[in-house]
Amino acid sequence: MTRSLRPHAARRLLAGLAPAALLAAFPFASVALATNYNVSDVEAHGHWHSLALSLGEERHFRALEQHSYSDSILSVNYTPGVCDLPWLEVRVELEELQSESRVANLVPGDLRVDYATIHSGAAEFITQRGDRGFYVNFYLDELDLLLDEMRDGETLRLRFDRGDEDYWFMSFDLTGADEAIARAEQLCKAAG
Repeated sequence: MTRSLRPHAARRLLAGLAPAALLAAFPFASVALATNYNVSDVEAHGHWHSLALSLGEERHFRALEQHSYSDSILSVNYTPGVCDLPWLEVRVELEELQSESRVANLVPGDLRVDYATIHSGAAEFITQRGDRGFYVNFYLDELDLLLDEMRDGETLRLRFDRGDEDYWFMSFDLTGADEAIARAEQLCKAAG
């Protein structure tokens, strides 16, 4: 069975979590985990944005796409000192604040840009206490290759395998990804 990962479908991936709903009115309010970071240096790149997040001395830089879904954000994240180790994350908005931080699920996940390489790995679903979102972090062997493909591609497709041929899909527009990812990485290196 194949389905698109829509708000009501997210419930099944996250057993025991509330159904998804729309993002808050301010588009960058939900770009960090439960902690509220200061957002600065926001720049638009097609359907993507690049920006800086800070909280005291802690800084992160992000390229994100929130155009494809009203309740989901795809982001490529960089941290000074380890700019060569970015991470890919999807955030989906839920109706309720989460009462605990936990790993809600770990499933096989595949990512593919257009008709390029199929990147198989694991997708870890995480909730953060006091946050209205759940986060999907990807563990992939060739993240650098995937990011290169994202910079040149049109669409990133994700597939989550719940077992028993029960697949969930999402797709994100890559218009502007090249510039946004490059700028987030550059900001990270300049901060380090």
